[in-house]
Amino acid sequence: MADENPQMIEAAASPDIPRNQQRLTLDETIEQCIGEFGWSQLLQAILISFAWFFDAQQVFISVFTDAQPKWSCKHSSDSCNNNANVCKFPRNSWEWDLPPFTSTVSEWSLECANPIIIGLPASSFFTGCLVGGLALATLADSTLGRKNMLVLSALVMSLSGVLAAVSNNIWMYAAFRFMCGFGRASIGTCALVFSTELAGKKWRGNAGIMGFVCFGLGFLSLPAEAYLLRGYSWRFIYLCTSVPSLFYTVLMYFAVKESPRWLFLKGRKEEFVQALRSIAGSKKRILLTESFFEETLNWEEEVQETDIKSAMKMLMNRGWALQRVAAVMAAGFGIGMIFYGMPLGLGNLSFYLYLGATLNALSQFPSAFLTFFLIGKLKRKRSIIGLTVLSGICSVACVFVKLKGIQMGLELVSFFSACTGMNVLLIYALELFPTCVRNFAVSMVRQTVVLSGVLNPVLVAAGKHNRLISYGVFGVTIVLCGLFVIWLPETKGRTFCDTMDEEENRDQL
Repeated sequence: MADENPQMIEAAASPDIPRNQQRLTLDETIEQCIGEFGWSQLLQAILISFAWFFDAQQVFISVFTDAQPKWSCKHSSDSCNNNANVCKFPRNSWEWDLPPFTSTVSEWSLECANPIIIGLPASSFFTGCLVGGLALATLADSTLGRKNMLVLSALVMSLSGVLAAVSNNIWMYAAFRFMCGFGRASIGTCALVFSTELAGKKWRGNAGIMGFVCFGLGFLSLPAEAYLLRGYSWRFIYLCTSVPSLFYTVLMYFAVKESPRWLFLKGRKEEFVQALRSIAGSKKRILLTESFFEETLNWEEEVQETDIKSAMKMLMNRGWALQRVAAVMAAGFGIGMIFYGMPLGLGNLSFYLYLGATLNALSQFPSAFLTFFLIGKLKRKRSIIGLTVLSGICSVACVFVKLKGIQMGLELVSFFSACTGMNVLLIYALELFPTCVRNFAVSMVRQTVVLSGVLNPVLVAAGKHNRLISYGVFGVTIVLCGLFVIWLPETKGRTFCDTMDEEENRDQL
């Protein structure tokens, strides 16, 4: 993974080369300084990407904490039928199979509540994600930077998870879930952008895939923890996921360096040089001084001073950028219907909850490997369209198929396709926008994914007795929204641009 031609740095800084030939773009300079993907970048990318692990746990934790437990009729009751709706019988004619404190539904007697109330905690979480994404989206591009934004988000998410464990009613619980969603809103985006900015163009997609693998590991850990704690209070699941997340946040604060690209665009020369030296190979580290960069980079033309609203203004003032944002956001909304809806709706299928969640989590790993193949071999637009159509067809088929095995198989194919489509879409969004607005643009894509997550819990609760309301809506939506990428340019094999003018000029050429 080391640079194949280390003499390029010395050549770039050589006084024998005319000055106008020494000027390089930021992307070219970073490629020469750190190589394509060395061990230092790899370790940094893994540590950054692990934020996805805890993010996944908080996203899907309500599948187990807010599930309606199994119930049985009391032997002494003649007015009860185990196969019917529990709300049709008197409360004293049936009982929960496990202690009531194993779920929020049984502890607070929500089994017969309105679907909006039942889905309130999950909807509050995704609403918090939506609000947090809008409030925090530009901070990583403007004032805080990649590292500080990631640390702050992880800290808020972890503390909110701990506080959710001490809730004593549905309203307090929903409020803490809102806070948790607000905090984690920018984790995935920031971690994805951060890790890929440490790599050259050849390995950039692979760096992004690390986050998807960590997300799958986090999702996979949930059914295992929930199964081991199935006889204990739902509060223990929150503590077992949130406390380790706090320790990880502290480690990340001290071990991770800021993105050199962001530091460069902010004009912070000394920090830029230090960050680049910390992740460069030992042979190149000696050559990386401020004088070297003064000779190779046209610093003054690249530096951009931005405020919190600048990224939004830059996107809104350019027609081509606004069109790209709108198209990828529409595709993200459709994919989010399946990505969040399928795991939340597992309780509506005739299948064992823990096994179903485990299979869904396991599908994340082949999804990441398929993404690795698609990113390197196939075009982005064709991949997204094919995956969304396949996912939609399988989702609608779940409404009409009655056999458990086939039903679960269709659900897995639909979720797997949506996961892969999500991975490709996020990599695609990274390539569509320059560094100065990249974090904000990808945040907007994830916001539309989250917006569908706000609707999913209500659709799942309403579709408990009619799957057409949930799985049918999911399938039709993802197919229609996936077609919006037709209006986007293809980005396979392109390098990153750093400014809006650079991106616009390349499109014109």
